Amino acid sequence: HYFLGSNADLPIVGGSILSHDHFQGGHYIFAMAKAEIEKHVTIPGYEDVTAGIVHWPLSVIRIRHKDSERLIELADHILKKWRNYSDPEAFIFEQTNGEPHNTITPIARFKNGKYELDLVLRNNRTSDEHPDGIYHPHAHLHHLKKENIGLIEVMGLAVLPGRLKDELEVVKQALVARDANMLEEAGLEKHLPWLNEMLTRYESVAADEAMSVIETEVGKKFVEILECCGVYKLTDEGLEGIQRFINTINRSL
Repeated sequence: HYFLGSNADLPIVGGSILSHDHFQGGHYIFAMAKAEIEKHVTIPGYEDVTAGIVHWPLSVIRIRHKDSERLIELADHILKKWRNYSDPEAFIFEQTNGEPHNTITPIARFKNGKYELDLVLRNNRTSDEHPDGIYHPHAHLHHLKKENIGLIEVMGLAVLPGRLKDELEVVKQALVARDANMLEEAGLEKHLPWLNEMLTRYESVAADEAMSVIETEVGKKFVEILECCGVYKLTDEGLEGIQRFINTINRSL
């Protein structure tokens, strides 16, 4: 009934402590654990292992088997392949100038009599357009979240900066009053585009409903943040990209 996950081991995608492997676990069912398989796949040599691509904003390969050692063997093989994998068509490169970019965030659980591993493909490349990380919260979302996306958030629980407790109260008041000047007066211009989105979406918001609306809208933005972090998007093109990687696993066995 416990899940167990490990930090990734590279900057940007690895959380706050990279000097050692650390683990997080507990008796909690995250949204990712409830997500279904979008596409089942078979890995030659491991036909006995149930495998598939998870319907989730990030790129997740799920494998299941009654024998935990069998899963470890396959997961280790997938990790080694991903570390050395490039997909120029998707602008994914294993390294630049000797700096490695690919790693995996792993999450384990025991479910319905079988062990289950979710292997989240991560890449920490940066670019001129996205200097904080190509697969990292993009700049238009930094008003809510600029920090790295770690293990807990990968699984669907937003860990938001403490500054938002006060900032969202001002956003709420501005939404009810339909007055963008309130954000400017509070020095919170960074939230203006988001407020304008909500003012367009909602003709009016009652004071007693406003925080519920804000929380819903933050949730939508958090989904966008997770989508930014997916090396392959949950589209036909993205699924084809993950399949290309899986095909390289097939050829190596």
